[in-house]
Amino acid sequence: MMSQSQHDAWQAGDRYENYMGRWSRLIAPHFLDWLAADEGLDWLDVGCGTGALSATIVARCNPADVIGVDQSEGFVAAAKAGVPDGRASFQVADATALPLADASRDVVVSALMLNFVPDKPKVLAEMRRVARPDGRVAFYVWDYPGGGMGLMRAFWTTAVALDPAANEFSEDRRFPFCAPDGLTALALTAGLSEVECTAIETETVFRDFEDYWRPFTQGTGPAPGYCASLAPDARERLRQELSDSLPRNADGAIALPARAWAIRGISA
Repeated sequence: MMSQSQHDAWQAGDRYENYMGRWSRLIAPHFLDWLAADEGLDWLDVGCGTGALSATIVARCNPADVIGVDQSEGFVAAAKAGVPDGRASFQVADATALPLADASRDVVVSALMLNFVPDKPKVLAEMRRVARPDGRVAFYVWDYPGGGMGLMRAFWTTAVALDPAANEFSEDRRFPFCAPDGLTALALTAGLSEVECTAIETETVFRDFEDYWRPFTQGTGPAPGYCASLAPDARERLRQELSDSLPRNADGAIALPARAWAIRGISA
């Protein structure tokens, strides 16, 4: 049986894009609209992944520049390939030891990453450190404990019904702090002021069941990692139960709700 963190090391950019990146791209514009930063600023994207948020910053915010950092070489390579704008650059770096000078960025952001970092206060302290005085520090994560990520909730509900031991790997159990009170407390502990929280909602729409199921078979992320760890007959049983239980539109598409919690604050 896999360990809880075994499949948290996101490396394969294409697999992540199929599983989660495409939905991150739906959330990013709403997050940036809410953040309402001025044009011409210096940005830092911490845990940039495949570049979904960085690409949206370039497209919508007219930044002076954007630096994206991630500990995954595969993700950084995917971000470089996917965001060719000259204002964007990407590098491999540890979010708990950012390779940037103090007070060097106007806006420091992070998308769908904080829950996977063991030392969350250290990451937020680093984000605050590199932000200029009165700079913005902001991030968002999926609403795991509230069931806000419907595609995951459907998977784990079915998986646990078939295998109660699967419950220990589900994101709602592992990341209970991903709620307004827990996230606000983290931001305040990091020394941010004027902290605000909001819900960002969208839909994840899959063309058909195979479009939903395929990313779970590729082993990138906790749920796909659990799926990949199953014996073939158990995996097929899970696939069939999911196929039977998921709602379908008239055209066969599957639409599931998605909600993230976003936090913004000011660096003192």
